[in-house]
Amino acid sequence: MKDVVISDNIKYIGADDKDIDLFENQYVVPNGVSYNSYVIIDEKIAIMDTIDKRKTDEWLHNLESVLNGKKPDYLIISHLEPDHAYNIGTIVEKYPDIKLVGNNKTFAFIPQFFDIENLEERKIEVKDGDVLDLGKHKLHFIMAPMIHWPEVMMEYEETEKVLFSADGFGKFGALDTDEDWDCEARRYYFNIVGKYGVQVQALLKKASSLDIQTICPLHGPILKENLSHYIGKYDIWSKYEVESDGVYIACASIHGNTLNACEKLKEILEEKGVEKVVLADLAREDFAEAVEDSFKYGKIIFASSTYNMDIFSPMRNLLLDLKEKNYQNRKVGIIENGTWAPNSGKCMKDILSTMKNIEIVEPIVTIRSKLKDTDIEKLNELAEQML
Repeated sequence: MKDVVISDNIKYIGADDKDIDLFENQYVVPNGVSYNSYVIIDEKIAIMDTIDKRKTDEWLHNLESVLNGKKPDYLIISHLEPDHAYNIGTIVEKYPDIKLVGNNKTFAFIPQFFDIENLEERKIEVKDGDVLDLGKHKLHFIMAPMIHWPEVMMEYEETEKVLFSADGFGKFGALDTDEDWDCEARRYYFNIVGKYGVQVQALLKKASSLDIQTICPLHGPILKENLSHYIGKYDIWSKYEVESDGVYIACASIHGNTLNACEKLKEILEEKGVEKVVLADLAREDFAEAVEDSFKYGKIIFASSTYNMDIFSPMRNLLLDLKEKNYQNRKVGIIENGTWAPNSGKCMKDILSTMKNIEIVEPIVTIRSKLKDTDIEKLNELAEQML
């Protein structure tokens, strides 16, 4: 078990998964992921969530080591997604007298995953503001629907001032990975939670009244210092505000000519004094990182070849995903390329026009096949408007 210290009475029993290649079968995780679970030892003992089936044996070993022969009284079910809830059935079988603590939606969904005998007799249904008394420790339940499933809830332990934040404040990466929190937490947030900014803002409003000294998420490190930084990031992200100065160029190029135009635009922007210009080749870029950077920066260039009279698929996929995630409040430039009938610009504009508060710079820059000297002026004009 990882040497993760929370307190004398709150124990970490989670596990790192370094063998997983795709989180949720879609997100690349080069440094793995952690599945976090906790136990509160008191007059009554509460297990705070289970973990993914991939690490069941390690988790059970950690649990038994912490319990040291004692029997748990409660299993708190913050989130029913299988990477956190797979072992509910395991726990019920191992500890037949344990009570399951969740909300009305938790218990509506549980039968879809598990066949638990006498569920009505063993369940404790809580609602927003309810308190579970463990002895010295008291858990206050905070409903957090659609962050990012409808049954999600968080728990605030008032004695040690700990927020068990479910998927909130989580990140990709195993716990023993030494990496910047912001980058992988941002990639995690926008790809998994990003659609639900309104719900995150509602949660932050609730959390503002709490004295939080430790945040225990279901993925990623336990947060104990500089909590205002992490909460501040969530405030920016959930308001869809601009986090970083600079220009992000997202390019979908078939034969390299559209990419050449974007490389020239990057050069022009840098010559004009833009300190940070990030260029991504969407055909090779990690898709989740492309989503992340599209939200990180306030000025974006979307450049795509025309393909089948539409948008080249890497760009179409990005724009549709951004739309699904409530992309908004950005200044956008468009570059299209085509040989006989450039049409990707119109198609990109059609999608972007359905989003909230997107300022589209006119005119669309049109390139016919290969970048020519006559196109440089159009790129200069676009760059000027993005300063």
